[in-house]
Amino acid sequence: MTRTLALDDLIAALPEGMVVTDPDICGGYRQDRALDPDAAIPLAVVRAESTDHVVAAVRWCAANRVAIVPRGAGTGLSGGSGGVNGAITISTERMRTIEIDPVMRVAVVQPGLLNAEVKAAAAQHGLWYPPDPSSFEICSIGGNAATNAGGLCCVKYGVTTDYVLGMQVVLADGRAVRLGGPRLKDSAGLSLTKLFVGSEGTLGIITEVTLRLLPPQPAASTVVGSFASVHDATEAVLAITDRIRPAMLEFMDSVAINAVEDHLKMGLDRSAGAMLVAQSDSPGAAAAEEIAVITAAFEANNATEVFATDDVAEGEAFTVARRMAIPAVEKLGSLLLEDVGVPLPTLPDLVDGIAAIAAGREVMISVIAHAGDGNTHPLIVFDPDDTDQAARAQLAFGEVMDLAIGLGGTITGEHGVGRLKKPWLPDQVGADVMDISRRIKDALDPDHLMNPGTMF
Repeated sequence: MTRTLALDDLIAALPEGMVVTDPDICGGYRQDRALDPDAAIPLAVVRAESTDHVVAAVRWCAANRVAIVPRGAGTGLSGGSGGVNGAITISTERMRTIEIDPVMRVAVVQPGLLNAEVKAAAAQHGLWYPPDPSSFEICSIGGNAATNAGGLCCVKYGVTTDYVLGMQVVLADGRAVRLGGPRLKDSAGLSLTKLFVGSEGTLGIITEVTLRLLPPQPAASTVVGSFASVHDATEAVLAITDRIRPAMLEFMDSVAINAVEDHLKMGLDRSAGAMLVAQSDSPGAAAAEEIAVITAAFEANNATEVFATDDVAEGEAFTVARRMAIPAVEKLGSLLLEDVGVPLPTLPDLVDGIAAIAAGREVMISVIAHAGDGNTHPLIVFDPDDTDQAARAQLAFGEVMDLAIGLGGTITGEHGVGRLKKPWLPDQVGADVMDISRRIKDALDPDHLMNPGTMF
């Protein structure tokens, strides 16, 4: 049977228009936000609207030994949802239903709903979904689960896996299985739900996720500190986290500060070497105590300016500034986006080491960070038309990951391994863990059809 005739079978198995083969449309599914230059135009794109549609598409792929790339909103930053030559991309962007149970405080969500939409739906019932990636307005909840996404408030409230109670997953053979469920306590059997969170589409396609919700976050007080150097700012981070766990503790270096100020024009200190934005949402007098701890830590570590406010709108303006950092720096050139994290005591060593790499390779590296949990995003800025500079940027990319691993850290705190960081994964986790991981992959996907090239 020719590939064309086989595609006819897939098209016939699904509703009209769901399977897209137009090269121009498929071309829009070639790359994700990482802009991997090696990504390929998919053979076809299935824009599923239900679990049954995903099952039909996966069964066709299994029968025809065609590889599958699961894709959500396409906002991934590690190349894990870019197209693969000869593969079918199964998009969940049209799977967008949500049900809220305010008594159990859970949301049952299809994967195409955006993180911001989940938050908004929860808020209508007086509830809150905490994980908040900087891209929360455009990233999908399925992609969040697939990469175990984090965000700004993770220092206190945790990451996606802390809120996933259950899910439905379509496996590589086309079986749809339910894992976990809307139960706050459940220790029956192996923790397979957690296995799929962060698996980046390599073990199956998430078609529904059950999320734990919380009462609404209290209004936050904000402290902003400007520092002459990034080292002083990272020492201030340690002074804070040694005492308290703030609701947010974010970092921007001078490149990011100036790029954001170019865009927002909100009066950020362009002369600062670094800026920290911290928040406390503790109740009553506890908030004042935490703000005092944060302020004292800033001042003790040579802050050139400290600004504190209880005004929610003022505090949110600085949160928006931090969220704007990546798109603002992106205007300076092409980016290689890092996602390295280290144990908090070594955070100053990491930022100092990154500065040394930037100087040694003669490339610009802007550092932004979820500093309170040691998760940094070094942004390597380069001109892709400058062959020598692009090569040096790639070398710096690898050296930053080597540095993080050497400090006992990770190559990814929340963006995933994808295809771009795969070569460094064995160096972090070791041969035994890679062997176990491959055995799990072989058991669930023996033909290695699910998201080939990602992680494994």
